[in-house]
Amino acid sequence: MNRYWSLLLVLAGSWGASYLFIKLAVEDIEPAPAMAARTLIAGAVLLGYLVAVSGARQAASDLRASWRSTLVLGAINAAVPFWLIGWGEKHIDSSVAGIAQATVPLFSFLLGLRFLPNERISAARWLGVALGIAGVAVLAGFNPSHGWWAVAGTMAVVASSVSYALSGIYGQLRVGTVAGPVLATGSMLAASVMLLPFGLAQLPDEVPGWRAIVGVLALALLGTALAQLFLYRMLRLYGARRASLVAYLMPCFAVLYGALLLDEGVSTSALAGLALILGGVGLGSGAVRLRRRAIEAAATPTIRLMGSAKAMWGRKRPRLRTQQ
Repeated sequence: MNRYWSLLLVLAGSWGASYLFIKLAVEDIEPAPAMAARTLIAGAVLLGYLVAVSGARQAASDLRASWRSTLVLGAINAAVPFWLIGWGEKHIDSSVAGIAQATVPLFSFLLGLRFLPNERISAARWLGVALGIAGVAVLAGFNPSHGWWAVAGTMAVVASSVSYALSGIYGQLRVGTVAGPVLATGSMLAASVMLLPFGLAQLPDEVPGWRAIVGVLALALLGTALAQLFLYRMLRLYGARRASLVAYLMPCFAVLYGALLLDEGVSTSALAGLALILGGVGLGSGAVRLRRRAIEAAATPTIRLMGSAKAMWGRKRPRLRTQQ
């Protein structure tokens, strides 16, 4: 248990710090070149690790055999969400981005209705989805004091959560036949190829300041390469369900880093949004359970409004083909 919590806290601390590093990076560097550098450096480090543990020939063979999976993951687990978060943090604080990112488990649940229709859909889970959506609304603000660009930045981070949720489901379907480090390495290298043309087109006219350079390096090494290694170690030792608890801790670290290191204020709406999102994640993931009567009383209106989602996504379970 001590090892589990140590790994969980290190992973949450690394990912929670990513929002701080992104905020520093995009001060002087546009999101595209910053994220291109992030994926390129992280991919090179992960490739070195893969070669060290499996040998150059085996690493090349594994990457070549899994190119389709890594190409998809490179897009939906790196290139798209990395750019969205980078763009979003040009308009919002890093702490707000960390809170918005906590919606990943909620979107995983909703997407699972279509692609992983195995688990029972309880009233508590529908209530959790409703709470999470309400938390996003509170976080963005119906009448934002920072202007509509802040709303757009928040929603960009929320959109990245959808991409991460989709990549999590896709990765779950692929990790049974492809080793985790291979998926991590290949996806980072693929993402760097996707982002590189956009990054070259938006290179800064002047040499970025030291804060931006440190932000990119720390983001690539700590928030990406190292975090990937800890993630797959946790998946191997404890499984995906116990590793998913990191979603509860990441926004807490993001708010703490932003307040202490960037002097970001923590607004009442941010705290209220955090409480609603975490409550929604707890109910939606099944980690928090309520008494049956309380659930039915609170969730009946939600079920009536959202109960048609399953029909919209389709009732038939898709046939999945496992990559060989």
